Amino acid sequence: MLMTTSQIRLMEKRIEKLLEKLVKIGPMRPGSISKQYRNRQTKSGVYYQLSYTHKMKSRTEHVWPEHVKELRAEIAEYKKFKELTGELIDLSIELSKGKIARLRDQSGGS
Repeated sequence: MLMTTSQIRLMEKRIEKLLEKLVKIGPMRPGSISKQYRNRQTKSGVYYQLSYTHKMKSRTEHVWPEHVKELRAEIAEYKKFKELTGELIDLSIELSKGKIARLRDQSGGS
């Protein structure tokens, strides 16, 4: 399907808006936080662990209770980042295909 000039402009605007949102992303880190117990049966001795994979290495780190809130906020920012970049890539691929199809059509389809 051949994209119109207005469709291309619309996609470019959507990409611009995504880039604006990406600039506003704060400190981030991948992973998830889980609550652990030193004694599972009595659920006593609560502590937290951060688990994540980075550069193809899995890691687990101890987290102090007073840092849990901040880390959860950083993890949320990372999820937002991943969502926005995924959408940006999808749109960029679609836009590229549309522009190439238009160029091919303008040059006579060869």
